[in-house]
Amino acid sequence: MLLAVDIGNTNIHLGLWDESAWRLSWRARTVAEKMTDEYAVLLRNFLNTAEVDFSAVSAVCMSSVVPSLTPTFQDLVRRYLKLEPISVSSRTQLGISIAIDMPEQAGADRLCNAVALSQLYGAPAVSVDFGTSTNFDVLSARDEYIGGVIAPGIGLAHDSLVSRAAQLHKVDLVPPPQPVGRNTIHALQSGLFWGYVGMIEALLSRIIAQLGAPSTRVVATGGLADVFNAHINMIDEVAPELTLDGLRLIYELNR
Repeated sequence: MLLAVDIGNTNIHLGLWDESAWRLSWRARTVAEKMTDEYAVLLRNFLNTAEVDFSAVSAVCMSSVVPSLTPTFQDLVRRYLKLEPISVSSRTQLGISIAIDMPEQAGADRLCNAVALSQLYGAPAVSVDFGTSTNFDVLSARDEYIGGVIAPGIGLAHDSLVSRAAQLHKVDLVPPPQPVGRNTIHALQSGLFWGYVGMIEALLSRIIAQLGAPSTRVVATGGLADVFNAHINMIDEVAPELTLDGLRLIYELNR
């Protein structure tokens, strides 16, 4: 079995691939201060959910955008699984060209999304990843990763606004009954939710216009993908495991 590990700023996404399907997908909160042994306990619990142990894992492919946790997980894999992990970077064989100014600055998760777009959906394509940041990653018609957009995530915008405004409080990140809020809660929900819908639609329109390809496929992933998909017609598909699929495909190229 392949263990895929996507270490993000907010969550760590774990997936167990069993020959032809994801046997289990699990998310845990990212805690940069945790030690190798603590994460080993978390991994053991994850594997127990699938009724397997460490010995069942035959390979590990990981991506990380949290530099302090990269060596932690590499140490975990070597000590507990007795394996050498594949750690994704711009130097890893990806099967696509990286046509950006500084490839070494591309986040590993974004590279994974680009690989998954290429192999599973074809080019040109755009992924919209709803995480700590809202990332747009773009695959050109020539099957090249040409970069994208990094915007603050809606949760980050929400927390920042509430922390700096004494009379505003946290609200559910869902659309209010009407765009014009008749109370503070609905007004805040409208600004956040519909504001982000407008941002996503505007950016997608500009990206697709730059590509000159109206048939560009748009794939959404991340925690709020389903919520936004219901209100953005430009999204063609929601792929909850897009990054994990990218890790799986990269492993197959490099094993």
